[in-house]
Order: sequence, then C-alpha cells, then structure tokens
Amino acid sequence: MPEPEEKGHTAPKWSGRFAEGLDERVLRYTASVGFDRRLAAFDIAASLAHARMLAACGVIAAQDLADIERGMATIGEEIRSGRFEWALAAEDVHLNIERRLTALVGEAGKRLHTARSRNDQVATDVRLYLRAAIDEVDAQARAMQRALVELADQHAATAMPGFTHLQVAQPVTFGHHLMAYYEMLKRDRARFADCRRRANLLPLGAAALAGTTYPIDRARVARELGFDGLCANSLDAVSDRDFALEFCAGASILMVHLSRFCEELVLWMSPRFGFVRLPDRFCTGSSIMPQKKNPDVPELARGKAGRVFGHLVALLTLMKGQPLAYNKDNQEDKEPLFDTVDTLVDTLALFAALVPGIEVDAAAMRAAAAEGFATATDLADYLVKKGVPFRDAHEAVARAVREADRTGVDLAGLPLPVLRQFAPQAGEDVFTVLTVEGSLASRNHPGGTAPEQVRAAVARARAELAD
Repeated sequence: MPEPEEKGHTAPKWSGRFAEGLDERVLRYTASVGFDRRLAAFDIAASLAHARMLAACGVIAAQDLADIERGMATIGEEIRSGRFEWALAAEDVHLNIERRLTALVGEAGKRLHTARSRNDQVATDVRLYLRAAIDEVDAQARAMQRALVELADQHAATAMPGFTHLQVAQPVTFGHHLMAYYEMLKRDRARFADCRRRANLLPLGAAALAGTTYPIDRARVARELGFDGLCANSLDAVSDRDFALEFCAGASILMVHLSRFCEELVLWMSPRFGFVRLPDRFCTGSSIMPQKKNPDVPELARGKAGRVFGHLVALLTLMKGQPLAYNKDNQEDKEPLFDTVDTLVDTLALFAALVPGIEVDAAAMRAAAAEGFATATDLADYLVKKGVPFRDAHEAVARAVREADRTGVDLAGLPLPVLRQFAPQAGEDVFTVLTVEGSLASRNHPGGTAPEQVRAAVARARAELAD
C-alpha cells in the first residue's frame, strides 16, 4: 500500500530507499531543467548511441533498441515543435526525457539507463554541447576576421597616429592597426581549437565513478558521436570540468581583445578624435539630447567582457574545493558556461556585421598623425644612419622637439638651419623622413606598417581564411 505524502513533500521519492518525497523548496532549489533543457538534442544523440552499443553488445534486445529509437524520434520532434512538457518534478533534462520515453515505449525506456549514470551522461552531454559551441564561436570569429581584413585592405595606406600611453607615438596605417586585431583573433581561434581537442573525449562508460560491470564498447559510442577518444579514468571522466574552465578562459581572453577594440571605437567616434563613424543601426540616441549618437554596441560589449570574466571566476571557485568524484556542485557549471557561449557568439556576430559598416575619415586620421611629433624617432634613425650614436641622436631630437613645441610647429616645420643647431648632420634630405608618408614607407619589413607590408599581411590572411 503506497505511503501517503506528507504536507510540503509533494515531489516523488527517488526510490524505496527514501521514506518521504523531496520538500518542494528542495525540489525548486535543486532542479536544473529550467536551464539544462538546452542540452536535450545532445542528450538524445548520446542516449541513442548508448542504446545502439548496448544492443550490439547483447545487453538489451534488438526490439528494445527499436522501441527506444522510435520513442526518441517522437521526443525529438516534440521538443523541436515546443510540445514537450517539461516537468519540474523530473528535475533535469535527462530524467524528463527518460520518463517521457518510458511513457511512450514502456519497458524498453527503463532499460536505456543500463550501464550508465547521470554522472557520465551529463558529462557527455556538456562535452557535446561545448564542441558545437566552439564550432559556432570559431565560425563567428572567422567572420569577424574576414571583415577586418577587407577593411584593412581598403586602408592599407591610410595614415593615422599610433599611440603608446594614449599619446601620439609614431605614424601607422589604419590597415596595420586593424590587422593587429586579426592576429589576436587568430590566436583566440587557436586556443579554442586546442580546447576542442581536449573536450572531445568520451566520458560515457565511466558510469557513476568506477565504470560498469556490463560488457560495453565505449569506442563504438565514441565513433558514433564523433569523439576523438575516451576519457581514460572513470573518476576523472565524471568529476572534472576543466574543459569548461578552459573554454571560459579562452572566452575571457577573446573578450579582452574585443573590449580593447570597443574602447578604440568609442574614442575614435568621439568628436575629439573624429576618426570613424559607425552605422546608425549599431548606435542609439539620447532621451533628452537630440544631437547624440552613442556607440552603445561597443560600450555594451566592453561591459559584457566583465560578465564573461565573472563566469570564469565562478567556475574556478566551483571546482577548487571538490573531492573526487562527482558532486552536486557541478550542476552550477551550466549557467555560467551557457551564458558565456551566448555572450561570445552574439558579440562576435554583431562585430562581424558592424566592421564592414565603419566609415573612416582619412583626412582626420592623417591630420592627427602629423601632430605630436610622431616622426621624431624617424629623425633619430636618420641621424644614426649619418653616424651619430643612437643615444646622442635621441638627445638631439629631444632638443629639436622642445624647440618645435616652443614655436608651435611640427618637426617638419623647423627650418633646416634651426634643425642643424641640434643636428649638424641634417641635410636637405632630412625632410623626406619627417613626413608621415616617408615614415610609413620606411618600415617596409615583415610585421611593419608600410602599406606594402599591410597588403602582404592581408594577402596572407586571405589565404589563411580560405583554408
């Protein structure tokens, strides 16, 4: 005779081991179906691979497999169409699917969980999810790289000031500046590719923590699901989330790069710089100042970087105190991971669309490059080539800069006799190196800012993106 439910304990019992059901507050507190349902497609795929392996190994009957495949097809369609009824009482995505399967196909549904645990089941699902997420991140990062390359090609010779300490340092080209972000994204993509390789190992078969007594074929499941190999230790397979940590670390670094780009867009769009204009569709106005055009997308992306960093710290903190093997703490890995994926994919997609719409004021950039004595180093290099020791040349140019600053002209505006007061070696050809274009052209080596080198970098990037 069934035992009556006590007031406040309406959730079903786990098994005959328990004398009462869960307290409703505990059920709400521990349930994860509200967010882990996004793993449903991966859970179904892993369950089908597991069932086919069980049938191939003689653990379940062929008819059981047929029933499971039929039921999973129905469940998949119900989920895609929005007709699937998610139950809080079933706690998570795994039990929701299993209970629906049992309702659809009966005993066969109960046999599906043979030789596995929710511990290796969820570890498998999350790895499958993350693998797909990394592929999407890579596609969006690649799209942004393409956008940067095309804009860089258009501005391979567009002069602008290069900055250190946010002070005018030396002339560079806008194309060279953009290609710096291409290189950052290239390294970001390499980090995610490494993360994908380490994540792409199959935990299923580890069961709860010690493996299983059934004659299973883990390699068969790995092949069907596209894993590169097996997690080699059952304890490690179910308990670690370093692949999620690594993803969030890579995401944080990528968001640092995007945030730096955002900071520059915000500065460049300011009238004090006036270097670029962003498309209206990526900006907003003010509720009281009708003249405003605010770079909200770069500003918000800059802010979302902190959100991603926080998720990394949350996961590090989550893992740091856990003894082997699985602990319920690991339920808290999903929301930070899911939000990191969403934030990263959305941000990259937005900037892949925004970059082609950037309008450049080349005249404003060129005028700014002529300010701040940006060719002072070129003058020092010129004197060194005339035989002056670099430190002496550095001092001579510093004095010339002070004179130019006092008289309100650029170095190129100092008459030759005045320049010779500080650098007697200066000849008529000195003014060639003092021009912005001369400075750019002189840095004609791999990695340099000369327009010829920028075009070569663009060509290499196009070849890399075509692979």
